[in-house]
Amino acid sequence: MSESWRRSLAAHVDPERPSPPLVYPPDQLRASGAAHPLHDLLPLLRATLASIAADAMHLMRVTDAEGHVLWREGASALLTEADRVGLSPGTCWSEDAIGTSAMGTALATDAPVQIHSADHLVRTDHSWTCVAAPVHDPDTGAILGAIDISGPLHAVHPPLLQLVSATAQLAESQLRVRLAIADERLRTRNMPHLTSLGGAPGALVTSTGRVLAAQPAGWWPDRVDLREAVDRVVQVHGCDMLVEPLAEGCLLRARGPVHRAPAPRPATALFLRCMTEDTPSVVVGGRAVPLCLRPAEMLTVLALHPAGLSAERLAHLVYGDDGNPTTVRGEVRRLRRLLEDGLLATRPYRLTATVGSDFGAVRAALAAGRLRTALASCAGPLLPRSESPEVRELRDELGAALRRAVLEDGDTALLCDFAAHPLGRTDLEVHDRLVELLPPRDPRLGPLTARRSRLQAD
Repeated sequence: MSESWRRSLAAHVDPERPSPPLVYPPDQLRASGAAHPLHDLLPLLRATLASIAADAMHLMRVTDAEGHVLWREGASALLTEADRVGLSPGTCWSEDAIGTSAMGTALATDAPVQIHSADHLVRTDHSWTCVAAPVHDPDTGAILGAIDISGPLHAVHPPLLQLVSATAQLAESQLRVRLAIADERLRTRNMPHLTSLGGAPGALVTSTGRVLAAQPAGWWPDRVDLREAVDRVVQVHGCDMLVEPLAEGCLLRARGPVHRAPAPRPATALFLRCMTEDTPSVVVGGRAVPLCLRPAEMLTVLALHPAGLSAERLAHLVYGDDGNPTTVRGEVRRLRRLLEDGLLATRPYRLTATVGSDFGAVRAALAAGRLRTALASCAGPLLPRSESPEVRELRDELGAALRRAVLEDGDTALLCDFAAHPLGRTDLEVHDRLVELLPPRDPRLGPLTARRSRLQAD
């Protein structure tokens, strides 16, 4: 919660503020709610959560992506008390508006969250506990809003976080079904426009830029940014494509005659630097991009599985038993913003570029018996702060394999290098071996003996 409090205080939210701001009067609220993508899912949400909330003395609320409460249902006995602290339709519960709360923090972090009592920044909310989970647009991946269950402290139920998270996933599943139906309808009705192009490059594209059908196969990206169109012309792989609006979506076709299909772009190479005590990074097109821990973990796991992973499998490998696909989708969206377009594909999640890594280089050098190369290829343990099961397993494997190989090799100079390396400088056995091997007047012996004494004392 400390990060949420820092964000809230940076936005100048007053902990003594009595209630959130009202942003929608009743007439405007009705219009905004009716136009929102989650409106059609209200029967599902009522059937799943609202009745449970009422029976358990809780309220169900649904917000838009900005944290504006569009709908509220639940225990009638709570409504008056809820209104006193602003838990009512039309109010804004973003972190910028009212500080740390389940709705605002779920939207800010793009992950399910529970906020209990004094975890709330604003003191008038300390008598409440709430859980919320974001809901995403299956088309663009953008957050549509959040589903929240709130209630007084005495009515708190531990399984609520899992229930709200599951309901958000169910809502997204329904949205995916509706999207698939709309996609198939667009394809079926408009395929004649595409086939009329003969063999010329063309594509049927949704209004948001997703490519549903295209020719030639394998050349088109998954998505085209139609916002970049100028005079109804958008560039795809450097070629001008004319945008022709259809009743649903649009047709992209090559502008002017094309005598042969353009060649696909070569895949951009990625290089991961994750075996370091410093900030990990990814090199994309010669540009080094610093990585926070979670994106580094995701890229490492994806690099280890080039054939791709489902959202469920990726969640398990990164988060362990607590992982869920909703969290993975949020992390993937953030990751895609760091990389070039088209480098991270979905269904399954996979890297489409040629991928190199320091941990891959260490693995290959160890397999070939090139121990100096293996040691020089890394600047530290693999993502030392990571608790990801897949990362932790590889970190232990590489560290143990390199240590064992260096100890068994018998090269004193190599062993000294390992003792000075982050992987070996706290290894007492390595220092014991060197103290035995080095001659009495070797200048390296003094510092090694002093470090060995410190390790023994620790």
